Amino acid sequence: MTQSSSPRKVAMSLMAHPDDCEFMVAGTLALLAKKGWEIHIVTATAGDCGSATLPPGAISAIRRDEGRKAASVIGAHYHCLELRDMRVVFDHDSIERACRVTREIEPTIVLTHALQDYMLDHEETAKLARSASLSTIVPSAAAGGIKQGATTPYLYYADPTGIVDYYGNEPIATTLVDVSSVIKTKERMLKCHASQRQWLMDFGLDHYVSMMHDGGRKRGSQINVKFAEGFRQHKGLAYPKDCILTRELGPLVVTRGADESKV
Repeated sequence: MTQSSSPRKVAMSLMAHPDDCEFMVAGTLALLAKKGWEIHIVTATAGDCGSATLPPGAISAIRRDEGRKAASVIGAHYHCLELRDMRVVFDHDSIERACRVTREIEPTIVLTHALQDYMLDHEETAKLARSASLSTIVPSAAAGGIKQGATTPYLYYADPTGIVDYYGNEPIATTLVDVSSVIKTKERMLKCHASQRQWLMDFGLDHYVSMMHDGGRKRGSQINVKFAEGFRQHKGLAYPKDCILTRELGPLVVTRGADESKV
């Protein structure tokens, strides 16, 4: 493991589809960007199943462009592993792709999906993020040298979609970030995914932004702010145990034990 007196300030979101980041963790990334952090938004797929009318290649091209536009709102970089919707799996090829892009970025913080979510693309991507995060300081795990200052990154699992587990219960959030000050930025990023907003409207739903707001309000109410994002930090062997979000964002972050969280 490489040590440095000046740790890298690089945050990476690795989530399944274009717009997943914007729904769940873009507020935290926006706050870090304002603090001078380098931000990377990585998706496992280009969203090839994201249209009821366009073929996979056409909608993928649109959604890659939407991903780049959303990232640009906070000066972030967009990357895609080029896996396929509904077919994200934890296998040799997918792990290799995730490790390769993570080695190129060498993040200090990795944000990913909850390990238990409503669809397997999300869950498998969380496993890929976990595997790739540890590989960053293993020289032979991916091509390219380890960047100066790189260490095992802080790994955080975001809330599941809808903030419910398999059984309809609200899951634990042990780290909550007040994103009230950047909620408009998060909204701008989400609205960049115009193809998905329209697709939901085609099904009679115009709740794209309100769905994001609802989740933020739910978590915000638990720490007496307007909007918040919830996380669980991975603190297993070899991973950092302190909360870097608290260190970087100060009073905007509330941490609590599992016994204090709603289940």
